Amino acid sequence: MQVLIGGAVAAVLGLIGLIIWWKEFLMLLMGGIPIALLLGGALAIYVGYDEMKDQMKEKKEKERTDKDKSDELAKTREELAKLKAELEKSKE
Repeated sequence: MQVLIGGAVAAVLGLIGLIIWWKEFLMLLMGGIPIALLLGGALAIYVGYDEMKDQMKEKKEKERTDKDKSDELAKTREELAKLKAELEKSKE
């Protein structure tokens, strides 16, 4: 019950203060909006850079994996050719 009464008193005093100091509130708001935009923009730039860096890392890993697979495939083909040659040799 005390919290309810305290909240109601705080809300009424806040409304009265907002009415009395309306110009000061607008000044504070005018000063706060550019700072909020600046900080929000800096955060967005950082997050975008970090995401771009992660995408580049994933792309390099995929290329490396593809290269490893193609090297492995080439080795397997060489072994297959050797085995076929041995098979032909053993048939003769």
